[in-house]
Amino acid sequence: MSQQASPRGTFLKIADVVRAQIEADEEMTTLPSAAELMREHGVSRGVALRVFGALQKEGVAEPVPGGRWRVVRRGESIDRRPLAERLADVITDDELPVGATFPSTSALSARFNVSRPTVSKALDKLQAAGLVSEGRQGKQRTVLALPGEESVKP
Repeated sequence: MSQQASPRGTFLKIADVVRAQIEADEEMTTLPSAAELMREHGVSRGVALRVFGALQKEGVAEPVPGGRWRVVRRGESIDRRPLAERLADVITDDELPVGATFPSTSALSARFNVSRPTVSKALDKLQAAGLVSEGRQGKQRTVLALPGEESVKP
């Protein structure tokens, strides 16, 4: 891309290119990384980040904590609740009884498309609420209480 000043803004032109890629590829679920945009278009990190901001403002993309930017399709229903609330729903959705093994951090990371550290922070909130046991290396978490019930301490 030319290094000359653009009257419309380089970041908006790049946003147009990315939007066209999204429209052309129905399978596209994540945006290119900032590094990829920088390399492909010869721009700075600041310009790449402005591309993400422009696409978010248009409702085409949203940031994923601990991950890449996610493509938002029209009419798509998105659960915007905090991750800890969605993890608490795993107990109900997967019909896990008290004492059952809770899914691993890796499995939850893949299921919710977020990083493992992000899942760990949300699991700490469930532990503080008394819903799951403490997780340690080599020891899986277990369900201590069902959502909506009083916490049960063993």
